[in-house]
Amino acid sequence: MDKMDNLIFEIFPWNRNFECGIAHIDNQHQNLVKILNKLAINLANLSIDLVLNEIFDELINYTGYHFSTEEKIPIIFITALTEVADETRGFEVGGVDYITKPVSKPIVQARVKTHLALHKQNQILEETVEKRTAELKHALDKMESYSLDSIIRLCRASEYRDEDTGAHIYRMSHYSAAIARQMSLGETVTKWILYAAPMHDIGKIGIPDRILLKPGKLNDEEWQIMKQHSIFGGKILENSKAGYLKLGQIIALTHHEKWDGSGYPNGLKGKKIPMVGQIVAVADVFDALTSKRPYKEPFSIEKSLDIIKEGSGNHFNPEVVQAFIAIKQEILNIKEKFQDKNENSLTLS
Repeated sequence: MDKMDNLIFEIFPWNRNFECGIAHIDNQHQNLVKILNKLAINLANLSIDLVLNEIFDELINYTGYHFSTEEKIPIIFITALTEVADETRGFEVGGVDYITKPVSKPIVQARVKTHLALHKQNQILEETVEKRTAELKHALDKMESYSLDSIIRLCRASEYRDEDTGAHIYRMSHYSAAIARQMSLGETVTKWILYAAPMHDIGKIGIPDRILLKPGKLNDEEWQIMKQHSIFGGKILENSKAGYLKLGQIIALTHHEKWDGSGYPNGLKGKKIPMVGQIVAVADVFDALTSKRPYKEPFSIEKSLDIIKEGSGNHFNPEVVQAFIAIKQEILNIKEKFQDKNENSLTLS
């Protein structure tokens, strides 16, 4: 049924036999046409602008309230009940107006016209708010995208110094997000980990090339300097008000901590290590194992998985390792997708 200029749904309970009228009022609010039907009419197929509801004492709780609160349709009660308590109750159950008998047709039409105009204004306001909210969300999403793009480029700069293609940060970030999702941390946390994980080694930008690019094993002095990259990363990201940068700082500081307390820089143990650091630790090590480095060739998938399993309970949180192994195929799919420069996006699939 097409929507007319204004559609008024009338409820007049005569002798408890509920009948309904659908009245069309033209732009001058003069030409009323009543079409009687049963209350069981399918309201979902109608575009109701206003409800006129006649009530008696026993019907004061009639749920015209349903239309008012859920459908946001204005209800005008028409009644012979004149007590203040009755009028109060009428407004409590969702009425926008309360007209007592005897009624004046011009007054009823005037009030109907007023409430139709208010209803229309409210609809326009809601549509405007929804539109502006969508525009604001789009603008914020673009700002977030630009911010993330800048961060990713900075992170890639540090990775390139390590003779990596830059794809490492995409792989390990998606590994981390996949683990978080498997551990039921929620989509919001998963998204933030995806965005924050690339910053895990941003502190490497402060490590001298002679150490960062050394093809052989580092000596004790060099190793102590290399371990400082976690501290550097934490300092680079500290005091930010952006949530994912705060998370990035935590990851930078803790992804080299170990479950048994033998990690660095602070020797945190067990659950004192933030969960995001525990997750990124597994993701980072797996990608390092399966990638070529200045000091080694890539290990096979099976050997890398065995090393991760062997690290459960000492290097890694056993729960994180269990979640990682459970999504082996997803991990392999990510590894295949983010090869070198074939793919470089941070989006949740």
